[in-house]
Amino acid sequence: MTDSKTDLTTDPVTDLTSDSTKQYCGYAAIVGRPNVGKSTLLNHLLGQKLSITSRKPQTTRHNMLGIKTVGDYQIIFVDTPGIHQADDKAINRYMNRSAEGAIRDVDVIVFVVDRDRWTQADEVVAQQIQRTSSPVIIAINKVDRIDDRDTLLPHINRLTEMLPEAQCVPVSALRSTNLEVLEAAIKDHLQPNNFHFSEDQITDKSQRFLAAEVIREKITRQLGEELPYQATVEIEEFKVKGHVCHISALILVERDGQKKIIIGEKGQRIKHIGTQARQDIERMLESKVMLTLWVKVKSGWSDDERALRSLGYRDGL
Repeated sequence: MTDSKTDLTTDPVTDLTSDSTKQYCGYAAIVGRPNVGKSTLLNHLLGQKLSITSRKPQTTRHNMLGIKTVGDYQIIFVDTPGIHQADDKAINRYMNRSAEGAIRDVDVIVFVVDRDRWTQADEVVAQQIQRTSSPVIIAINKVDRIDDRDTLLPHINRLTEMLPEAQCVPVSALRSTNLEVLEAAIKDHLQPNNFHFSEDQITDKSQRFLAAEVIREKITRQLGEELPYQATVEIEEFKVKGHVCHISALILVERDGQKKIIIGEKGQRIKHIGTQARQDIERMLESKVMLTLWVKVKSGWSDDERALRSLGYRDGL
């Protein structure tokens, strides 16, 4: 009879109930060289647009948290600026510090590389990863563009020789190919932990910050190679009046010539930038938006640590 009572107290159904209430939560840093597809990957993992994207390298300047909660799991993705060799300006040093800090403080690193290319910039990122103890998943991106699949295996072999403990997952961020496999691999590294954020929260950033990023994306996409990286956006007003959100944004550049480029002939370019940005912000806020854009020259802002801090460029997650 005693044995029978002991068996009942360790009933597996009771244990299963306990396990089913357990939550898993952790941070996954998405790292890689500039313009390898990190922000696109984050957006498709989340199932909605959060990080701004463009074909221009170094579009992402801040660590951006993207939060995905499904069932008992909460993955906190950290979209990082591309790690790069050039650190001659304060803004470049800031972006490198942001990305390198994220690598040190996460549960798993997702190292995004191109389908069949390996560059010196990739090597710089790999060296940073090798200095950490975090587990690594290598996301081999853009596999949908591979014409000859036989070229993928040698690439995987090179990567596993460099990071022998890493798991390789071929994906296409743009086509959402194999992302469920990548997400499952990330979940394997999460520890039992209470959720850090509410289940309906998708980022740690404010609507004010996201609006500035949308405007900067439109500038980057509109101007392509015409404008260097010395442009940023500062939100001066963000007020909701009735059913309308009134936003006033200041676009900072470093030279008079850059100001003229953004404004365009008879103000047509800045008008087009504003229209595209307003439409995206309205979708994001699900509200009518009145957007006013101004352009101002602030010489040397991108190489001034104090100016960067005043513009919201601060180290840390």
